[in-house]
Amino acid sequence: MLAGLSWPWLALLMAAGIGLDLLLGEARRWHPLVGFGSLAKRIEHTLNRAPGLRLRGLLAWALAVLPGVALAAWIIHLAPWWLACLLHAALLYFCIGLRSLREHTMPIARALALGDLPAARMLTSFIVSRDTRAADEADLAKAGVESLLENGNDAVFGTLFWFALAGGPGALLFRLANTLDAMWGYRNERFFYFGWAAARIDDVLNWIPARLTAFSYAWLGDHTVALACWKEQAPAWGSPNAGPVMAAGAGALGVALGGPAIYDGELEQRPPLGRGQPAQGADIVRAWRLVAMSTALWLAVVSALAVVSFGVFHA
Repeated sequence: MLAGLSWPWLALLMAAGIGLDLLLGEARRWHPLVGFGSLAKRIEHTLNRAPGLRLRGLLAWALAVLPGVALAAWIIHLAPWWLACLLHAALLYFCIGLRSLREHTMPIARALALGDLPAARMLTSFIVSRDTRAADEADLAKAGVESLLENGNDAVFGTLFWFALAGGPGALLFRLANTLDAMWGYRNERFFYFGWAAARIDDVLNWIPARLTAFSYAWLGDHTVALACWKEQAPAWGSPNAGPVMAAGAGALGVALGGPAIYDGELEQRPPLGRGQPAQGADIVRAWRLVAMSTALWLAVVSALAVVSFGVFHA
């Protein structure tokens, strides 16, 4: 492991970071990612000017991401072992978003269960970019499930994967890169060239985690349907990583996702995902449970490797 942590320490610190997230949730004030977003906006406003937008975009990505990651790695390297462990766990806590997924999606499920469409539309608009003003229950449930499945990878499993490889600095690298993709990775006039580097780097960092996430969803759900949907439907999806994650997740849950959605006032016909009946409000809860169980599965695998390595070392 690049993190320099043994499997037992990695399992312990991973459990600590996840536990802190579930216990405390996102920091309400002075969250580092909020400050990072402000910094990224200033860098983008300064450098997003022709000519050479792709090179400027790559420079902007490097200026936004690399100094913070390098500083975190340097501090951990110089710190006493106990402080280094605390910093690893703290960085994972700040980078992971498991509880945040629940807090943003469960209210949508509750509003739909109560038949309160206006509240469900408003709550859904906070987590998706599609137009929800005229959305019905099926549209809102579909949006909630899709957001949970995709962000399970972006906010949870990608972070855990890079934490396993490179500790707290690895988790930070992934989360900052993923944040820049969310801010700059649009195929519109403003970001088509400037955001190219952010989008491609995120694709590379996410390639293995996304497929491990898809396997996790499939393992914990209807694996036959999930794997079939992954194989048949993911290639048609625009993102090389979101496609496998959402197709496998939808198949594991036995629901139909994808299809029409309104973006910027225009109807977009997206490829189908999954099989079965259209998503309902209760499927948001089922999707959350799938993400939570997948998190437990990842932690169990790391813990098992820790036990095996401990036994081998003391044999």
